[in-house]
Amino acid sequence: MIEPKPDELRREWWHLATVDITPLRRHRDFRLLFVGRLVSFFGTMITSVAVPFQVYQLSHSVVLVGLLGLVELGTMVAFAFLGGALADARDRRNMVLGSEAALMACSLVLAINALLPQPLLWLIFAVAALWGALDALQRPSLDAMLPRLVDRDELAAAAALGNVRGTLGMIAGPALGGVLVAVAGLPITYSVDVATFVVGLICLYLMRAVPPPVDAEKPSLRRVVEGIRYARSRPELIGTYVVDIVAMFFGMPMALFPAIAQGLGGPKVLGLLYAAPAVGAFAFSLTSGWTARVHRHGIGVIVAATLWGLAIVGFGVIPGLLSAIVFLAIAGAADAMSGVFRQVIWNQTIPDSLRGRLASIELLSYSVGPSLGNFEAGVVASLFSIRVSIISGGVLCVVGCVLCAMALPAFRNYDARKWRAAQQKV
Repeated sequence: MIEPKPDELRREWWHLATVDITPLRRHRDFRLLFVGRLVSFFGTMITSVAVPFQVYQLSHSVVLVGLLGLVELGTMVAFAFLGGALADARDRRNMVLGSEAALMACSLVLAINALLPQPLLWLIFAVAALWGALDALQRPSLDAMLPRLVDRDELAAAAALGNVRGTLGMIAGPALGGVLVAVAGLPITYSVDVATFVVGLICLYLMRAVPPPVDAEKPSLRRVVEGIRYARSRPELIGTYVVDIVAMFFGMPMALFPAIAQGLGGPKVLGLLYAAPAVGAFAFSLTSGWTARVHRHGIGVIVAATLWGLAIVGFGVIPGLLSAIVFLAIAGAADAMSGVFRQVIWNQTIPDSLRGRLASIELLSYSVGPSLGNFEAGVVASLFSIRVSIISGGVLCVVGCVLCAMALPAFRNYDARKWRAAQQKV
């Protein structure tokens, strides 16, 4: 047996301990999508700070600020299945391109509204509702494009790169948004978002078409039901949805951050609490090369969601700002890990003809959970205490993940190597 040379070992460890950029090096369209989404999402995160600030400035009501998210979630749920059906029946690049142009128009409306002597509050809510609908129409096509842009063995790396892109936007975007609102004002802040959409649109325009599958049919209720039935027939997919919803419903404490910040130093630390999970996710993504060696993705999702719950328990049990930031960063890293393995299962096993409709179910699973989880955390905190809400949520998250592992053996035992071997025999 030939022993590997030290230089070869160092290169191997470096590859395993860093993010794999192979998809960026090998695929032009993936590079274009990565750059376009990086810039566009950065602008979206800037606006995510400006909009609630403006609503509170106009109304002085925290209830109305909270209502923004519910309005957006409501229209997203209403249009999600339509977005999935269209993703399987239309050119996916054109679907993303058209919805991106409409989202840019929304930011332009916000910029114009901010210039008015008396900005219209109802118009901001109308834009928020439109955001939800457009996100529901765009996201399934965006997710369904990925398996067409990279090779099968690069899907884990592509998912990790997507996490790097998203978490970078979540860290830097809100920080710059706060500065822009304070220094330049709301019209300029929204205009910066419009400019980032221009970059995103150019990148999408330069990409090659991603036509629908050869057996595509017109969108219909029957096609939507067909997608739901397929998801129900696949316990591995059901497991990814259920575990993520359980983790987010019980272990999502972000609605409590403003109250927690009051005991840790006031408003000046609030941004640190919100940024900590994104920093953890970013750090995980930069060191995610090893995920390509994992084949038991089902148990990977279960372990990651369990780590999320344990980190939330630590966040609630151990007091202090430093410990809060550390445990929230660990939770964010666990969430990123879960996201990589879930995306690999979805992208490796779902037929291209069903990819859009299944992506709409995925959109609901990872969007509804956090919204309901924040509501659950607030209710429990109001009935008992903030600490009880955090700790009980983390404990229930861990218990729920264990129960899911016991109840869904096909998901727990999922192995990508066995799946590929079974497909080759068909």
